[in-house]
This record gives sequence, structure tokens and C-alpha cells, in this order.
Amino acid sequence: MSDRKRVFSGIQPSGNLHLGNYIGAISQWVKMQDQYECFFCIVDLHAITVPQDPQKLLAKIRELAALYLASGLDPEKSTIFVQSHNPDHASLTWILDCLASMGQLERMTQYKAKADQTNANVGLFNYPILMAADILLYQTDLVPVGQDQKQHVELVRDLAQKFNSHFSPIFKVPRPKMLSVGAKIMSLQDPSQKMSKSSLDKKGTIDLLDSPKTIKSKIMAAITDSGQEIIARADKPGISNLLTIYSVVTDLRVNQIEKRYQNKNYSQFKSELAQEVVKFLTPIQERYQAIYQDREKLAKILAKGGRKAQKISQKTLNRVYQEIGLQ
Repeated sequence: MSDRKRVFSGIQPSGNLHLGNYIGAISQWVKMQDQYECFFCIVDLHAITVPQDPQKLLAKIRELAALYLASGLDPEKSTIFVQSHNPDHASLTWILDCLASMGQLERMTQYKAKADQTNANVGLFNYPILMAADILLYQTDLVPVGQDQKQHVELVRDLAQKFNSHFSPIFKVPRPKMLSVGAKIMSLQDPSQKMSKSSLDKKGTIDLLDSPKTIKSKIMAAITDSGQEIIARADKPGISNLLTIYSVVTDLRVNQIEKRYQNKNYSQFKSELAQEVVKFLTPIQERYQAIYQDREKLAKILAKGGRKAQKISQKTLNRVYQEIGLQ
């Protein structure tokens, strides 16, 4: 057994993975692989809290798995698997449902925000419990999250402590591992909002699989600010966001980029930024195409990850069943 701390995280196979996802999560996961024992999941059960086209969902699961690998997640270093392939997730969810209170779930800020916008189903309400099962099944030490998911991890901790107190200390109580927010990527069309997979305005996101022509079109149409000064400043959120993207894809500091573009206009800056983004994404896209086309190899990687995941989760679930009198 590894003596490294264990990490669990996942992304839904809905929408298109974009540059913000890569910078905010996946690139940081890649770095964690050498330090932690990592479990990276495609959380497809979470995706069906909103209506999905079955064929498109199946294709998106495969697409996301290929993007995980193309972005640098290594199946020899990390366990990469599909959530629904392991029935233990749903089984533990029901048990945790019977521990959680309605009040706990009603206080979830993400649920309240989405419930106001949609005809919310029970799955959306119950989403944090499934997330808790995902994490607790693997005796997770650390959960990489952004600020918007921290409340969910606090619920996971509460449920683990409640079970351990009522029965016996079976679950590790995980801690959130806050992801770096130094390079938060904002929407190209609304720099007050994060770049989002669920955004209705597709011009606001740079998807990892966008063509060079599409990338250039989106960047050239990106919202900027009054004036032509290329500088990061609070009153210039549009150009500041583009400078952040430039910094991320080139590894240059923002002040170096500002100096490079002194006395140059927005159009030239955007055109050259588009070239840098294309250069950055091209190797990922090339690896993706090779991986996605090899269906058999991709299926084997996910099957192997699924077997390893279930071998661990089954031990946890068996102990839970024994404690509560189901075995």
C-alpha cells in the first residue's frame, strides 16, 4: 500500500472542456501525480442531474477520457476511471442519504442558485451526497477544489464524522486542497464571470478542441476596455483577462507582456495572443486525436482504472455494510 496521501477529483462529461478547466484543474492534477496517489474520475452520474442526449453523453465520456490523457494524466501514475462503471458510488450514496439532513442540503449555495433557474430535480438536490460517496469510498485525504466547491467538501467531512461517531471510524475525513487561483481564466465575453462549460455564450470560452480559426475568431471578438493601453488593471478587466491567458500559455510574466506591447494596439495584441494559444493547444489536440481514435486502448485504460478503483471502494463499502448491519 502506498504511503502517499490520496487525492480524488473528477469532471462531468458535459459541455466542452476549455482553457479555464485545463489551467484551473487538469494542469494542477498533472503536477499532483508525482506527489500523491491520485484517483481522477469522469463523473458521469453527476452529469445526468440535467437532461442529456444518451448518444452524446456516451461520446462525451470518451472525449473527456481522451482529453485527460492528452493533457498529461498518466494511467501508470493515476487511476483514471468512469464513475458509473463502479456501482459502489450509488450504493454508498443511499447510505449517506440516510445520514444527511434535508437542512444540510437545502443550505448548499450551488443548489439554491441552480434551483432558482431550473425546475430542479431530486438528483440536483442530492448531488453533494453523491460527491461525498465519490470521495469517501477511496479513503481520500485531499480533494482539490476551487472556492465554489469548498462548501461541498465541508459537507463530506460532516458526513464522514457523523458516520464515524455513530458507528466506528471507517472513513478518513478528507481536507480540501485549494487549487491555485493565480491564473483564473474569465469569459472572453464577460470578464466578470469565470470561463464556464455551461455558459450559453460559446464565444466566451476557448475550448481545448477549438480549431485555430475558431480560436482566432473568439479572441479577436473578445471584450476589451476603453482606450488602447495593454495593461493589467482593475478598471480594465477585459484586457487583464487576455493578459492572464497570454501569461499562462507562454510562461511569461504579465509585466513582461505589458512591456512587449507598449505602444501597440489591441488588434495586434489579440492576433499574436491567438497564435500563442494555438501553439499551446496544438500538442494537446494532436495527442487527443491519436488517443480518441484508438478505441480499444482507451477502453482498456478505463477498464483497468475501474477495476483498481472498485477493488479499493469495495473494501470500504463492505466495512460500511458490516457496521450498519447489512452484512
